[in-house]
Amino acid sequence: MATPLITGLAVATVAYAGKYSIQAWNAFKARPATVRLRKFYEGGFQPTMTRREASLILGVRESTAMEKVREAHRRVMVANHPDAGGSHYLASKINEAKDMMLRKTQGGGSAF
Repeated sequence: MATPLITGLAVATVAYAGKYSIQAWNAFKARPATVRLRKFYEGGFQPTMTRREASLILGVRESTAMEKVREAHRRVMVANHPDAGGSHYLASKINEAKDMMLRKTQGGGSAF
């Protein structure tokens, strides 16, 4: 006697779950397209760093003030530091970008 009742409840549960899944999928497909903003430079480094590439790496404009460059360097370095699981190569490129933006170097190559 209990078996048909349990079977009926199971079928009803599956039907409601299916209905909800279809509604959720249709709502997902109908959502407006969002603009994806790149927060950081995606890479593809040049052999000799330019000010343009340095500004892309740090996420600042080429004419940014020194203090803003230092803040941007710190923010990007925290996200990519080797002690926090980042790469030594990326850390060296980030440091090179900071030096380029602060005019400490004029396009010197990285250590790697």
